[in-house]
Amino acid sequence: MRFFFFHLMPYADLDPDYDKIHPSSWVTLPNSYYDPAKGAALYHRYLDELEYAAELGFEGVGVNEHHQNAYGLMPCPNVFAGMLVRKIPDTAKIAVLGRALPVLANPLSVAEEFAVLDNITRGRLITGFVRGIGAEYHSLAVNPTESHERFHEAHDLVIAAWTQPGPFPWEGKYYHFPHVNLWPRVYQQPHPPVWIPSQGSRETIEFAADSARRYTYLQTAAPAATLFKTMQSYRDEAERQGYQASPDQLGWSIKIYVAETDAIAREEAKPHIESFANKFLRMPQEMLLPPGYTSMASMKGLIQSRKTITSGYRTMEQMLEQGTFICGSPQTVIEQLAEYQRRGGFNIVMAGLHFGTLPHALTMKNIEIFARDVMPALKSAVPGHMPRAAAE
Repeated sequence: MRFFFFHLMPYADLDPDYDKIHPSSWVTLPNSYYDPAKGAALYHRYLDELEYAAELGFEGVGVNEHHQNAYGLMPCPNVFAGMLVRKIPDTAKIAVLGRALPVLANPLSVAEEFAVLDNITRGRLITGFVRGIGAEYHSLAVNPTESHERFHEAHDLVIAAWTQPGPFPWEGKYYHFPHVNLWPRVYQQPHPPVWIPSQGSRETIEFAADSARRYTYLQTAAPAATLFKTMQSYRDEAERQGYQASPDQLGWSIKIYVAETDAIAREEAKPHIESFANKFLRMPQEMLLPPGYTSMASMKGLIQSRKTITSGYRTMEQMLEQGTFICGSPQTVIEQLAEYQRRGGFNIVMAGLHFGTLPHALTMKNIEIFARDVMPALKSAVPGHMPRAAAE
């Protein structure tokens, strides 16, 4: 099992009563709620937490991209990756999960920024491409019906810029460049590894598992039942493509809290994981899945999955039962992760060890206990044969 520490960088000082006036912490929440002095302190604190995880032996650290919300203060994840590069150990990787290609005006800028990071890290960069959740299309005024086409063209342009000798012209439906001639070239050949985080759409799984790509698929924001289903869907698609998927092509992004005992862990985590689920993640369905954002088949599946994580007030106990949160003593967390790996067949764990309003001291404690007591017990763990019956 491979472990990465993932941070969302929320505005943890958000007024908890905002939802009495506003329906969501996304898109329409007035930025008057943001105090620059508090925000600056949070940024420095969050960078400290990422650096600490890298020092304690996580394979890498992960950042991501969201726009105009209190849920995640990283509209420019490459900036944060750049700040981390020179301070974390030279054995630790940096995963940018990921750039939201369809909502960005210039994919060549993404190709250039990733190429710089790949050189600075001397090949320790993991790149991520996403379409961006529906709220991003509201924030940046992009037509959601163009999401898939823009994503595929932008992706193809970035890969071409990384792998083809330049200069060459690019004439697509959305992007037009007379000269594609990337300086610097990427450090890793033919290009940095690509991971595809997703909520579980059928189209994304097919894209990632395609035999020409074989990208690592990272399941996000879903209950355990959805995790098992999407892991199996990826393996099935790989078989249709003529190869057997490796467990290293499958990962899970999951919020985790570990403490001395189950009772202590639950007491310490409860108010903060519930703030994450009910304050920061709060979003109307039409904001999450705008018309045209995904196919009808995927829409039905996503709506059903998201009901368990966006409908009504969610308690920590419900999240533990659904498998959207893991919490307990080191032994409890070890046993649960091992069982999820056995049933899901994945090797990569993107551990969200900070969430919501979890304070700095508890975050550092969580990172330390997880690195000291959980990771060593599971580093040699690999999924065994994954029969379809188990996934079902």
